[in-house]
Amino acid sequence: MAGERTFESGGESSGPGERRYYSRPKTCQFCVDKSISIDYKKADMLRRFISDDGKIRPRRQTGTCARHQRVLAGAIKRARHIALLPFAGARWEDNQR
Repeated sequence: MAGERTFESGGESSGPGERRYYSRPKTCQFCVDKSISIDYKKADMLRRFISDDGKIRPRRQTGTCARHQRVLAGAIKRARHIALLPFAGARWEDNQR
């Protein structure tokens, strides 16, 4: 299990209740699959990389590499300008409770 981090539960017990967390290293899906292109016109694909608030998700959440994160951010910003993606999440209305 090379490249995996292990976190053990606190305490001295090493009995049957011991839990281990193995985090898998995230890989950039754009580096793995070269056929996926980042394009501002693919709004449905870009929506996966923005939060409910409309903010761009960070690399640590999405697993993209630095190079593709920069291209992705540019595509999201371009899609926002031509109204394919929202700048912000759902607006608060006075009628909502």
